[in-house]
Amino acid sequence: MQFIRHLFENNKRELLKFLTRRVGREEAPDLLQEAYARVLVATYDGKDIADPSAYLRRTAANLATDFTRRRINDFKVLVFDDRAPDALSSDPTPEESLEALDNSRQLAAAVGALPPKCREVFMMRMYEGVGHDEIAKRLGISRKMVERHMKTAIQRCRKALR
Repeated sequence: MQFIRHLFENNKRELLKFLTRRVGREEAPDLLQEAYARVLVATYDGKDIADPSAYLRRTAANLATDFTRRRINDFKVLVFDDRAPDALSSDPTPEESLEALDNSRQLAAAVGALPPKCREVFMMRMYEGVGHDEIAKRLGISRKMVERHMKTAIQRCRKALR
């Protein structure tokens, strides 16, 4: 035990400065204590240490390297997002989900109740993204008629959602 105390007293200041430079003032004392604990365990386990001061410095350096690697890996795992982990979820509440489901059903019923040609125009425009000119060409109707069908469909859908 006297041997460890002597090792500690002779190397404490130098190792603390070294560790502070490597890992910062907050973590350096903990790593220094861990280095001494590892040397102490190694000596009690009967490990033959030729140069205890060098072994202590190498242990401290390895601990600092491991600490830095862990810190770098921790930053790799962090996801920087607009939402903080403690922030309210952007997921809909059960009430909002039910309301959306109800609106969806009402909209589907309104679209289903549209006259066939009007429904076809609406579906092509809203779900397939086809432009008015292309719809007119495909269905053999005028662009003006496509616009009227769309106007009718949108009015009925809005009315169903009120």
